[in-house]
Amino acid sequence: MSVFNQPRKRVIQMIILGMVALIIARLFVLQIVEKKYAKLADANAVLRKVIYPSRGIIYDRKNRSILGNDVLYDLVVTPASVRNIDTAYLCNILKIDKEEFKKRIVTAIIKNGRVRQSVFASLLAPEVFGQLQESMYLFQPGFELVPRQIRSYPYSAAANFLGYIAEISPAMLKDTAKYGLYNSGDYLGFTGLEKTYESVLMGQRGIQYLVKDNLNRPQGPYENGEFDSTAVAGKNLRLSLDIELQVLGEKLMKGKSGSIVAIDPQTGGILAMVSGPSYDPNLLTGSDRSANFSKLYTDTTKPLFNRAIQAMYPPGSTFKPMIALVGLDEGVITPSFGYPCGGAYYGCSRPIRCEHHDPGHAANLRLALAHSCNSYFSHVYRLSVDAAKFGGIRVGGMQKWADYMNNFGFGHRIGIDIPSEGRGLVPDKKYYDARYKGSWNSCTSVFLGIGQGELLLTPLQMANAMCIVANRGAYYIPHFVSSIDNDNTHLLDKYKVKHEVAHITDTAYSAVIHGMTDVVESGTGRIARIEGITIGGKTGTAENYGIVNGVRTKLKNHAVFVAFAPAEHARIAIAVIVENSGFGATYAAPIASLMMEKYLKDSISTKRQPLLKSVMETVTIDRAIMAKSHLESLNNNAVIKKKPITE
Repeated sequence: MSVFNQPRKRVIQMIILGMVALIIARLFVLQIVEKKYAKLADANAVLRKVIYPSRGIIYDRKNRSILGNDVLYDLVVTPASVRNIDTAYLCNILKIDKEEFKKRIVTAIIKNGRVRQSVFASLLAPEVFGQLQESMYLFQPGFELVPRQIRSYPYSAAANFLGYIAEISPAMLKDTAKYGLYNSGDYLGFTGLEKTYESVLMGQRGIQYLVKDNLNRPQGPYENGEFDSTAVAGKNLRLSLDIELQVLGEKLMKGKSGSIVAIDPQTGGILAMVSGPSYDPNLLTGSDRSANFSKLYTDTTKPLFNRAIQAMYPPGSTFKPMIALVGLDEGVITPSFGYPCGGAYYGCSRPIRCEHHDPGHAANLRLALAHSCNSYFSHVYRLSVDAAKFGGIRVGGMQKWADYMNNFGFGHRIGIDIPSEGRGLVPDKKYYDARYKGSWNSCTSVFLGIGQGELLLTPLQMANAMCIVANRGAYYIPHFVSSIDNDNTHLLDKYKVKHEVAHITDTAYSAVIHGMTDVVESGTGRIARIEGITIGGKTGTAENYGIVNGVRTKLKNHAVFVAFAPAEHARIAIAVIVENSGFGATYAAPIASLMMEKYLKDSISTKRQPLLKSVMETVTIDRAIMAKSHLESLNNNAVIKKKPITE
């Protein structure tokens, strides 16, 4: 060998010697110093039992438990350990035949292999568990009873954002980077808050070693519990939610498709989020979870679809305050700016109709907002995007307008702490260039001025926009969780940051707020008035089109209402959409008003009880859809309900 290779050879030898020394040292520690593993290896009669921690509980803003825990048991099997058992007796207890027994064994092998545990019978009924518990020694070591926590919902509400837990799938287990802490048979959050906050809700499992007798029956702790590890309970979540407000909202939306989103503008905390029709969350817990999920998934009313964050609607006239803010900020109008509307806007090729014909109904901004004048806001939109300082709409005007909308929280996910939030749609220069091949102008997009056209918003985005108006240009990212018990994470940091919107002046916001209070006091939203409380609001009617027999067809309009109260220092901002129900003042405004009254006054006044009753009893979903729905019967059969727990 060349002399030049000698140093390299020595290096390699030293590396090998170092590795051998390290292995020897580790073996010495394991066999001599650490006697735990030696003892456990020698103890063939030791049963290793996993202790599952209590999953974190979820409380509302008044410390009322809205999601708790119950315990049921799974019968799990390790196929390689099944031998010399009384199969007939086990089948008799489980009420299955031998063919089904063999099928489940095969399924377990296919799913997790012969030496890993699989669920053989899940979430056993109490009487079945009792029989098995008395006779488990007959079926060991192949079979074992494992406690499983299931969720219970004492208020039977808030299903769409609480989410549900389910058993981890084999496909998920293969993703060790993401699910390396889980074992086969473990449960985890699949949707909603259960999924977002899985890392703090799950807790930490423990291990208990038990001595077995000659019949494989546990006799007590091994080595006095020297090697046991304690399970650590999951952390509790404290929400900004008011569960009584949530329950009221779900009652108001019964028989209706749509949504309610209520936010505390001072914190961004969600006070209520309703997606109608809704379902009892107790349906997705216990042994009937899978069957119930299938029924909910295929139901004609789409109860699993969270319309509050996933559905996208044209905002209609509720968008006009944002149009006004842009016009004021760009200086194309002042609060005293008026427009001579005679019942329609004639500035483009086809008239845009206005519901009002009386002279002077758009003589200034306040009046235009109060009477929701389409002509006024169509004109303000065109003045904004066609402004000479932008070089016209196709040079910079359209993009500048779109930037305003993005700053208001439209056209992108806001970042709420539950998954599946929709983006909505704010058309910009790129959008129109692609659609119209560069041949377009402000008349092409003029319907944006009245919240129609290509514009699409989620109810969450609409409610957040009201926070921005009420706070005069500031908001916090909407969120449910206000605190986590014993929190040492940074999961909530981003929800504490105050966001400032653009550079719009307080004067501009004040002008818009005055107009919105007029909407409720003397304009289109008078039905939303609450005695002793000043409300800023805006009604809207969103055009609704659908495909009928392959043809785009005009359907019944959606009713929309947005508001905040008290107008002087808002404690609640709200957006309500009732699909296929006509004008915003018909149903959306009363629902929003009743929700605000409940939250601000803690009750509904006696004189408004008839309105409450009327709204609750009204059904706006198409009768043909309702006739095919099984939702009501499913909700009535949800059985796992507990009394509310308070601390």
